[in-house]
Amino acid sequence: MAGTGHPGRAPAVAAPHRDGVTVAPNDHDLSQHGTGTVDEAELPYLRRCIELAAEAVDAGDWPFGSVLVDADGKILAEDRNRESTTGDPTRHPEFELVRWAVTHLSPEERAAATVYTSGEHCPMCAAAHGWAGLGRIVYASSSRQARDWKAEWGVPVTSPLAPLSVQDVVPGQEVAGPVPELAEQVRELQWRFRQRNSAGD
Repeated sequence: MAGTGHPGRAPAVAAPHRDGVTVAPNDHDLSQHGTGTVDEAELPYLRRCIELAAEAVDAGDWPFGSVLVDADGKILAEDRNRESTTGDPTRHPEFELVRWAVTHLSPEERAAATVYTSGEHCPMCAAAHGWAGLGRIVYASSSRQARDWKAEWGVPVTSPLAPLSVQDVVPGQEVAGPVPELAEQVRELQWRFRQRNSAGD
């Protein structure tokens, strides 16, 4: 695998910051699209997403985790990626939360809920989110960052889907993220997964 640095750690890259814990500039900068920042009180949900992503890597799955939270801040459901261990490429945690939400929540409850996730939704999950009428999406790392990491490491893009942002798929969807310091943790998990996968672990 391409890249430099310690074999067990992703090559270092400077993470851009704004004041405190807010969003990072990217190809769909939140201030440009009129959406909000990530509040301090939301960070525990994102950290839980990263814990779930780490559990996924330990199990041999892609490093993604997501949490569904209601309007009062209660965690309703959570899941991690299960693509590799099930052989089902649709077993993304964001998609699983959609399935749970449409079964257990009213349309009003879905609209008031927030999905926190370690990585921005792929087009499949964004479309499902939109069809289910779920509310705000908050992500620790963006799709653009994931593409940049792959390019940096010399990893080919294998997804059959176009690299669209959530708002490209669901116009008007409220989103917030990425969070630079948490995005770096996601980057480390991505690197660990690819190192283990390339080593046949």
